[in-house]
Amino acid sequence: MIDAAVDGGAHYVLTPEVTNCISGSRTHQKSVLQRQADDTSLPALCDAAQQHGIWLTIGSLAVKTGDPDGRFANRQFLISPQGEITATYDKIHMFDVDVSAEERYRESDGYRPGQRAVMADAGFAHIGMTICYDLRFPYLYRTLAQAGAQILVVPSAFSTVTGAVHWHALLQARAIETGCFVLAPAQTGHHAASRGPRRKTYGHSLVVAPWGEVLLDAGVDPGVSFVDLDMKSVEEARRRVPSLTHDREFDEP
Repeated sequence: MIDAAVDGGAHYVLTPEVTNCISGSRTHQKSVLQRQADDTSLPALCDAAQQHGIWLTIGSLAVKTGDPDGRFANRQFLISPQGEITATYDKIHMFDVDVSAEERYRESDGYRPGQRAVMADAGFAHIGMTICYDLRFPYLYRTLAQAGAQILVVPSAFSTVTGAVHWHALLQARAIETGCFVLAPAQTGHHAASRGPRRKTYGHSLVVAPWGEVLLDAGVDPGVSFVDLDMKSVEEARRRVPSLTHDREFDEP
């Protein structure tokens, strides 16, 4: 797919959350996941970025951490055209929800939350790094934008139930609030399960412009999608509504 993206003219490629393994079984995850230094997908993806001379956001890899409680990290990587890891980000907000009687998630049972917001310089833009459930916490995105982010990435494996009603609205809101491009590559469809429940994700990889327009909706079919970004529109949106500079202190209720 990276080859196809480059053949189509891409200079920056993004993959979804948990690019290396999506599974509802902690037992299965423990048997196949590795520490970052031993993960086989990471060097292959770095090699692809170097081979093609592109920037690559690996939406995230699930990796073992060596923590005493055995929890993994949900870790995003920004890879340079030289194939080097420019920045990493561990997902801060854990998806611990009961979507329905049949659909229950406890991400924090298997993953330890990150502690640090991350913005990275990719040369063509400053990129704020976030993952999936982070999307529901607007203060993270405002902080990144006020720190200089022009692009916010939200690689995801969104639930079909919440995705149908919240996905587009939340992504558009984050773009409008910050005057950033929002790029959200997403897992889609039914995922094979050797153990545990079978996962289903919403799809609809989305690109939203700083003024809130949806520039791309990839729908539910797996594949590669393309969009051109005019970075001047970030400055234009923020000039028209400079809300990032209008914060005021206030008393809590």
